Amino acid sequence: AAWRSTRARSGSSTGGSSTPRSISRSSSMSKFVTEDTHGSLNFQLMMPAFSACCEELVSRWTQSLGSDGWCEVDVCPAFQTLTGDVISRTAFGSSYLEGRRIFELQSVQADRIVAEVKKIFIPGYMSLPTKKNRLMHQTNNEIESILRGLIEKRMQAMQQGESTKDDLLGLMLESNMRETDDKGQPILGMTIEEVIEECKLFYFAGSETTSVLLTWTMIVLAMHPEWQDRAREEVLGLFAKNKPEYDGFSKLKTVTMILYEVLRLYPPAVAFMRKTYKEIEIGSITYPAGVIIELPVLLIHHDPDIWGSDVHEFKPERFADGIAKASKDPGAFLPFGWGPRICIGQNFALLEAKMAVCMILQHFEFDLGPTYSHVPHNQKMLRPMHGAQIKLRAI
Repeated sequence: AAWRSTRARSGSSTGGSSTPRSISRSSSMSKFVTEDTHGSLNFQLMMPAFSACCEELVSRWTQSLGSDGWCEVDVCPAFQTLTGDVISRTAFGSSYLEGRRIFELQSVQADRIVAEVKKIFIPGYMSLPTKKNRLMHQTNNEIESILRGLIEKRMQAMQQGESTKDDLLGLMLESNMRETDDKGQPILGMTIEEVIEECKLFYFAGSETTSVLLTWTMIVLAMHPEWQDRAREEVLGLFAKNKPEYDGFSKLKTVTMILYEVLRLYPPAVAFMRKTYKEIEIGSITYPAGVIIELPVLLIHHDPDIWGSDVHEFKPERFADGIAKASKDPGAFLPFGWGPRICIGQNFALLEAKMAVCMILQHFEFDLGPTYSHVPHNQKMLRPMHGAQIKLRAI
């Protein structure tokens, strides 16, 4: 059922976040990141960064409270800052200030790409020396220059025997240099250029997806105070007002159901694109190599034939028995993709979201602001068009 609504066409992508990925081809690069960088044991190393960034967010909001104990905040940019800081610290550790600059540049770059993609596509136009194209190339060169410097310094430190396995970059480079040849010398699995591209992926996927998820979660919980109360009761029952601990996150059933339902209703990426690298049969249709297949995630997540007549309602209880039993098709829940090309950062994003939700529920109750207008808008990611104004009250 998840494939019924796909569109197939030949050609190439115009770039940006919709760049197609090959179907069924294995990737040693993704394998490095999946097995080592996002392994469950390594998440415990990232908890201090998650916690510190969330504490800073709670502190800023607390300082904004008025004499009546309330304040109104547009949580959309607040969560973008939060997730940018988290990925900066977890990706580059002590070099996170340089990492923050990369995040800022990539955010600007993504906005430019989205603007260009919406125009009529003229082959070769992006290579012309227009003012906007020159700016994009300059920005990309600055990003790669910063990353190259960080990577080379880290590799030099590793070769001198320093321990660097405390952030994503260190974990990836350590995995990359683990294999040795017959003489005991390290075999480089990825080139510097490939490591740079992986770091770019950390930033875009690691920050954008989670900030969108947190934004919609705040909006939906403000719309449904009964679920906000249930989630807060669960969080306080597990952690009280103490700092959330890694081992407790696996026990967050209500919070997890809420996050899944938010991802179903408001998937950050409304569609995925995959490109066949060889002839492949999907259902009863055979596609040749070079066909781009688009999976309309938003439409699949809102298909009443898959999810039932209450498909447009916020009902986290549909995930009470897990993802596989939430719909008539176990493969219909696609916020992070599916199969061998599933998003390598999904566990990272969900853990970060759980930390933020827990700490917010511990300290605040919240309602929709009077100026909030519910207009989901797809630009780069599915975001509220006019912001996410939330009224906060300390508890």
